[in-house]
Amino acid sequence: MTSTDVLLIEDDPDVMLGCIQALALAGIGAHGEESVEAARGWLTDDFDGVLISDIRLPGMDGLTFMREQVATAPHRPVILITGHGDIAMAVQAMRDGAWDFIEKPFLSPHLVEVVKRALEKCRLSREVRALRRQVAAQSGLATRLIGNTEPMTRLRKQIEHISKTAADVLIQGETGTGKELVARCLHDLSGRSGPFVALNCAGLPETLFDSEMFGHEVGAFSGASKRRIGKIEYADNGTLFLDEIESMPLSFQVKLLRVLQERTLERLGGNQSIAVNFRVIAATKEDLMAASDAGRFRRDLYYRLNVVALRLPTLKSRREDIPLLFDHFVRQFALRHNCEAPAPDARVMADLMLHDWPGNVRELRNMAERYLLGLDLQLDDESPAKPVPLAEAVDAFERMLIEQALRQHGGNLSRAAEALSVARTTLHDKIRKLGLDGKAL
Repeated sequence: MTSTDVLLIEDDPDVMLGCIQALALAGIGAHGEESVEAARGWLTDDFDGVLISDIRLPGMDGLTFMREQVATAPHRPVILITGHGDIAMAVQAMRDGAWDFIEKPFLSPHLVEVVKRALEKCRLSREVRALRRQVAAQSGLATRLIGNTEPMTRLRKQIEHISKTAADVLIQGETGTGKELVARCLHDLSGRSGPFVALNCAGLPETLFDSEMFGHEVGAFSGASKRRIGKIEYADNGTLFLDEIESMPLSFQVKLLRVLQERTLERLGGNQSIAVNFRVIAATKEDLMAASDAGRFRRDLYYRLNVVALRLPTLKSRREDIPLLFDHFVRQFALRHNCEAPAPDARVMADLMLHDWPGNVRELRNMAERYLLGLDLQLDDESPAKPVPLAEAVDAFERMLIEQALRQHGGNLSRAAEALSVARTTLHDKIRKLGLDGKAL
């Protein structure tokens, strides 16, 4: 067992002490608080144990707390402690999602037995979440962050490793390289129970910053007729994604820095300090250190955000991925427009390989939709890219054709070879030469 397996909420000090001692004798670590409000500081993503709560408490009652936990953290078992007159209420609570209930007065062995069963559920839930993360890391990333080049393989490995930590992340990359997609992958693989909350800093009006980020209380300003939860508080137990962070005004950066350092906030018009457990992922297309040197970005905020840095590769730096990505987008749009995906055109593919791609993957995605709709791709470059070696372009195009044939025929080598009009042994040799053997297609 861990040092704290159980969080007990009980306003009777004698009952609290008796429960903690009984659990300790059974080798189960427990911590007690007298109210839900006092216990909230323990309800972080790091706590993966059992909650025990009396139904009748000062402040928020145990039933309301239980329903809140079922909605926000269904993997945590909640055990209710009831008085004699609360049995009907407790039975209804179990229908609403409570794990179990214990009626006062109760014997220590019964308490320990119920808690042990709940801890076993916690263990099984942890294993299931770990397996889901493992499956997502092994298969999901490859289908979301497409590419077989070294930069993309390295990026996927970095995401797999970083996602398991609570470290804040700074994503750097040109327009269209997929910064928000990477942020969503980090969140999805993290196992965090809260939401992914995205905010574009460039599109946030200065007059709405405080209300949008921190929320506001009733009467905080003219027109504030009801309480509003801000983006940061809404991201509790989840991820706050700040896109185009470089565009945030300096006056706002100071306020953000304070929240990041203390992980607490106050709503506009309020005095209560609210603890928030969230992970920050910031994205920028600029060099923030250079922006700091120019006085456009606070250096202390840069260092606070730059705990872990991910640099996304440009599309022109991984040209071998272009045929694979183009084919993927064409098939994706064929499903959307309910039409058949056309076979790849060698002339078009050659033009794609030579294009400079200032808009990166986003631009390629738009090109794929235009190609599917039979429109002109408009690939006339004023400043043509550095010519791609013929062998590299041929290999990339050949790889795309082979991958497409294998995918269409369920990995059957003989049928794929027949579709490509080549001998089975020739196709096998090409698969080995292009490094496609062993890849999931």
